[in-house]
Amino acid sequence: MDTQGPAGPNAAAHRDFYWLRSFVAGGVAGCCAKTTIAPLDRVKILLQAHNHHYKHLGVFSTLCAVPKKEGYLGLYKGNGAMMIRIFPYGAIQFMAFDQYKKLIKKKLGISGHVHNLMAGSMAGITAVICTYPLDMVRARLAFQVKGEHKYTGIIHAFKTIYTKEGGFIGFYRGLMPTVVGMAPYAGFSFFTFSTLKSIGLAQAPNLLGRPSLDNPEVLVLKTHVSLLCGGMAGAIAQTISYPLDVTRRRMQLGAALPDADKCLTMVQTLKYVYRHHGIRRGLYRGLSLNYIRCIPSQAVAFTTYEFMRQLLHLN
Repeated sequence: MDTQGPAGPNAAAHRDFYWLRSFVAGGVAGCCAKTTIAPLDRVKILLQAHNHHYKHLGVFSTLCAVPKKEGYLGLYKGNGAMMIRIFPYGAIQFMAFDQYKKLIKKKLGISGHVHNLMAGSMAGITAVICTYPLDMVRARLAFQVKGEHKYTGIIHAFKTIYTKEGGFIGFYRGLMPTVVGMAPYAGFSFFTFSTLKSIGLAQAPNLLGRPSLDNPEVLVLKTHVSLLCGGMAGAIAQTISYPLDVTRRRMQLGAALPDADKCLTMVQTLKYVYRHHGIRRGLYRGLSLNYIRCIPSQAVAFTTYEFMRQLLHLN
């Protein structure tokens, strides 16, 4: 919902403070969501890129095998880089979504469902480009197995990639499939959540909604309904964009994989994965895990963001 600042000399200051509050709300939502599913994210990376220690295992057997081989903290490997990345990522994505909605409505005169789809896609792409190097480093750290460490930590990984993989360009391996995949993922995610929210509050306001904590005149979804809508939004978006997510991970891991020379471009990687592993065990490997991790992740992200909007008086 668009928020109008107060009139008068303090209007500009209020708008700047609104941006800051919106940034914090998105960042907190992202961190809560990713912390919830960090172990599933680690397993997903190991399976997507066919790590030789776990490639013969399924989702649940890998979840059991990682603590045995690497200890329970092994499930959170790479999570430090994820937290450093996810606060600005979530903050930029949610804040940009609000701003793009206003911009599209003002400049193009488009509102409603298409407007949410466009704003969501643009917000996702903006967040990805701004935080991509951190995602690259996080993937490299998460793919490492105890006893075979190439990187000792976040700073060492940054230095190594920069010096050995072509400078700043090395941090953007796999950006193209990420951007191509993020447009439908973020677009359909925001679109589905916004659509379900608007339909729910319009059709059954007393059953599904309640007054906002900061503005009783504004209806928001009840917590359990918001979780359900967020989960559905995540499941639909992931199904559409998953093969590009697999492509991104393999390109990001680069030299960490024995077949890195076969995965230099998006098209090459898609063809290679399909030819050697097929659809189910290649392009969609780990999708069942993605449903398990994506549904609670999106549910927590949207619900936390809605709560933070109320807490920071953004409604």
